Amino acid sequence: MTGEAAEADQAITPELGRPSSLTPADVVAVPADVAERIRSARHVLVVCHENPEADALGSALALALAVEWRGGRATPVCADPVPELYDFMPRIERFRTEPDPDADYDLIVVTDCGELSRVGPVLATHAGLFGRVPVVNIDHHKSNPGFGIANWVDPAAAAASEMMTLLLAALGVPLDTADGAIADALMAGLVMDTATFQHPNVTPRTLRVAAELVAAGAPLADTSRLLYRTKPDAQLKLFGRVLARLESELGGRLVWSTLLLDDLRATGSVPAHSEGIIDLLSQAKAARIELLFKEQPDETRLSIRTPQGGPDATELASHWGGGGHARASGATVPLPLAEAIPAVLSVARAMLAREEHGA
Repeated sequence: MTGEAAEADQAITPELGRPSSLTPADVVAVPADVAERIRSARHVLVVCHENPEADALGSALALALAVEWRGGRATPVCADPVPELYDFMPRIERFRTEPDPDADYDLIVVTDCGELSRVGPVLATHAGLFGRVPVVNIDHHKSNPGFGIANWVDPAAAAASEMMTLLLAALGVPLDTADGAIADALMAGLVMDTATFQHPNVTPRTLRVAAELVAAGAPLADTSRLLYRTKPDAQLKLFGRVLARLESELGGRLVWSTLLLDDLRATGSVPAHSEGIIDLLSQAKAARIELLFKEQPDETRLSIRTPQGGPDATELASHWGGGGHARASGATVPLPLAEAIPAVLSVARAMLAREEHGA
């Protein structure tokens, strides 16, 4: 056995007295330079994207806790406050909205960001820090350009939390450490980005990772219930207003709706309550492109979904500098809602016309 293979086997040797669901190939997929930079770092700033969801938060928190288990120090940062929805995640209160001004960071790890600007205002307010400290980029978005000194971009991964699970295995970090907070955080990310393993991004490796997390004590059923089947009344009212506005054309192949700023005020909702609406739109039976337009003061946020075998969502998002995955992408359109809708629909119609004619 080669030294590399032996190290991979050792990395997945179970800490819980049971066979591992992961294969040596799963762990060897972790780039050596990414693992080594994290292994040798003393004080790590772990940053996820603004407007966070469970995968961004879970992957960043898990890595911070793993660095600390290995004897280092870590600060998990998100430019926006953690939405109330994720209060159930153990140690989620560890997140800061700014780096620690007294910390001497020697590594920055950016997780679940299709591009560096997705970390939000933290990048501008701490430009010197990002320019001085090496950045490791761990992401699963197809559109990621590889902005780090070390990059692990795997569009085949269902979630950044899937990749993080493999990284921790490569680093020899038990998934049940931190009183189970690591496994819980990674399971939340995996459940969120797969819609409880219903999306077509789920692969055999995704399920092997999930099996490892369950074996480490992650509460799959409770996590799924809290993320997808437990919603405050205000959020349900918000969903109702957006769904009542549903429109379609081209025989139902193009479906869209809008979320207005007034919807938030009228229902007492917060922006994080919009999570999940696009997945409801994607249930439209004949749809090939599903769009949600979210009104902002001077621009429009766009969420895109397409079914398995449908048009590439990243193609549509790229018209406005966005990106993501072939089946799920997003962009910020620098136009007010009334102008953004016809502009986006025009491009979507052209894509569906090409699809219809086999172009």
